[in-house]
Amino acid sequence: MSRFNVKKVAVLGAGVMGAQIAAHLVNVKVPVVLFDLPAKEGPKSGIAERAIANLKKLKPSPIGVAEDADLIQPANYEEHLKLLKGCDLIIEAIAERMDWKLDLYTKIAPHVAKHAIVASNTSGLSITKLSEALPDAIKPRFCGIHFFNPPRYMPLVELIATPTTQPVVLDQLEAFVTSGLGKGVVRAKDTPNFIANRIGIAGMLATMKEVENFGLTFDLVDDLTGKKLGRASSGTFRTADVVGLDTMAHVIKTLQDNLSAETDPFYGSFGTPPVLAKLIELGNLGQKAKKGFYKKFGRDILQFELDSEDYVPAGGKADEVYGRMLKKPAAERLKLLRNAEGAQGRFLWAILRNSFHYAAIHLESIAESA
Repeated sequence: MSRFNVKKVAVLGAGVMGAQIAAHLVNVKVPVVLFDLPAKEGPKSGIAERAIANLKKLKPSPIGVAEDADLIQPANYEEHLKLLKGCDLIIEAIAERMDWKLDLYTKIAPHVAKHAIVASNTSGLSITKLSEALPDAIKPRFCGIHFFNPPRYMPLVELIATPTTQPVVLDQLEAFVTSGLGKGVVRAKDTPNFIANRIGIAGMLATMKEVENFGLTFDLVDDLTGKKLGRASSGTFRTADVVGLDTMAHVIKTLQDNLSAETDPFYGSFGTPPVLAKLIELGNLGQKAKKGFYKKFGRDILQFELDSEDYVPAGGKADEVYGRMLKKPAAERLKLLRNAEGAQGRFLWAILRNSFHYAAIHLESIAESA
């Protein structure tokens, strides 16, 4: 197999994900052209310019060396589509709207180089459906490439083929993503939300339901479902804030719209949680809005309370006994949780049980292997 040489990448969409994918590419010295819509005021590439400037302010930093941001060239769809000709890889990372993505593909198709791979960073829309807007010449070089937020730090990337994707294209892209970008790749089937978000969002919805059932607070749940459980220290609700509550709602809607009680026996639990709906209604979309499940007030961290629709002090910690339980070997730990009598232990058992059950039922239909 000839090596797929990526000398330049175009990233379409300078939002949270697009800009940070661009940042991770320049972290490994791959120049990027970062596209967005033409700005209504000021320089036409102002949206992309502001996104690049903002990369230097984000925490944790998406960029290793601040000066490498200069390797990102701001662009807009009105003036710069011809720059696509010089790109070996084009990653589309605009909002999760099928109609917007299809419209953009129609616009870029005449400018795509004959050797270039085109990939969508959708978190769950059908890759096959997206490919329908592309000419036959590009379809064999089109696939899904799903990074996770924040792309510099999250090791997982999902690759998703369509029925017309050439196998060599996925092989070449996997080689670049693993060797070039230092990521771990899993190949997912083209099912709603692929693997990680299918299992993850189902798990998060089940977790929110169990939080309600056991009357626990967000801070306490994040302490239980973070490092103690061997997961990211941000736990459940802080992770949702980082991802963006509107993004999370889109991913949930993909499940709601594309599955049914016939195709997923857990479909009844995919309703949008009341607390998530309320936060979105208030415009409290998480980290990017500076408030979501949590907000910072001076040096204090506050958490949202649904009953009062206001923020109250956070910082609660789980009972120490569960921290000790979760340090035990896996079999012993699960047995202890299965027999736990306290609300926190019963909550932990419930979310683990739900996740194991969900993964076991859907393994065959969403992934190539365990």
